[in-house]
Amino acid sequence: MIRQRPIPTVAALALLLACLLLGACATTEDAQAPGAHVGFDEYRRGVLAHLRAHRDFQLADRDAELAWNAPAEWLPPAPAAERRATRGILLVHGLGDSPWSFHDLGPALAARGFLVRAVLLPGHGTRPAELVGVRARQWQQVVDEQARALRRDVDGPVFLGGFSTGANLVLEHAYRHPEIAGLVLFSPGFKSLSLDWLAPLAARVVPWLASPDGAMEQQTPLRYQNLPTNGLAQFYRTSANARRLLERPYDKPVFMAVAEHDSVLDTGYLLHVFRHRFTHPASRLVWYGKRPPESGDERRILVREDRLAAHRISQFSHMGLLFSPANALYGAAGSQRVCMNGQSDSATQACLLGAPVWYSDWGYREAGKVHARLTFNPYFDWQAAIMLATLDAARQ
Repeated sequence: MIRQRPIPTVAALALLLACLLLGACATTEDAQAPGAHVGFDEYRRGVLAHLRAHRDFQLADRDAELAWNAPAEWLPPAPAAERRATRGILLVHGLGDSPWSFHDLGPALAARGFLVRAVLLPGHGTRPAELVGVRARQWQQVVDEQARALRRDVDGPVFLGGFSTGANLVLEHAYRHPEIAGLVLFSPGFKSLSLDWLAPLAARVVPWLASPDGAMEQQTPLRYQNLPTNGLAQFYRTSANARRLLERPYDKPVFMAVAEHDSVLDTGYLLHVFRHRFTHPASRLVWYGKRPPESGDERRILVREDRLAAHRISQFSHMGLLFSPANALYGAAGSQRVCMNGQSDSATQACLLGAPVWYSDWGYREAGKVHARLTFNPYFDWQAAIMLATLDAARQ
């Protein structure tokens, strides 16, 4: 889930209040989109055609942008690639994001023998306005279709992985399909810190909380910067559904990574979920921050400090867990610095002009420092090893 949500305007909040008081915002059940049995190659070709026709390209190099946003696949190394893979994993990005989220994780998984695929959720990859009419069920349909396709193409266990909203979607599929062997969850969007429960109501009368015709940057080559209210409404639906499912345990191996100071999520709730719902003894939580209070399951919870002066990191962020420091776009020397980070106007401008920066989650401020968003993880290789060990446990 993208963090750069603008603060609602007074007018938007007034409209929302009127909507609530007058009862004019009753939600309706989403219509179920018709099912389809689409193979990955056909699915990817269709998505690429849509991107070519509808994307608002940000760079002159359109082929690069298409590659960054299109569904992606990573194959096991030869000679394993010459026969059917024995393990597979489907990866699902977050709200406003793209399959580039898994650019570093995909090769790490493929190197261990996985057939790895990453989907693009409907409404993404083109322009933010395409999220105005999208429904969470359309997102879930893509996950369902491509999980089925992956099971057809793999001789062995299939796993699901997701980031933020994507974690909500794969959790739902896994609860409904016990043949899924386990889950990989990064910053799972099970519960937000915001008033996201208002979004389904607000979307009826306030299509955008920040006008798409204003000065705000709408998107980057990799993700959306602005979101229509409906995008937040559909995120809320996925998170509410995840919480309903999490009223009962999930007993397959789960790898989960969480930043304690995530500015989007209720990380106390995520810690509770891991301890009391993800019950498999091989499940692991990587927790970036201070060690949580002991409760007898410390063997399953691995803690790393999230203030690293050597890397100019003040706190870990929602999106930073996914990327290696060497990532060409989001790494320590990457070309896509995220300066829109809840700082003062002067700090944001200094960041945009290339000033030396520290890195943090959204909204963190410290006197004398300019903070860009943290978009890389110095522990990436260690984290990947823990993730792979958790997935290996499903075969034991």
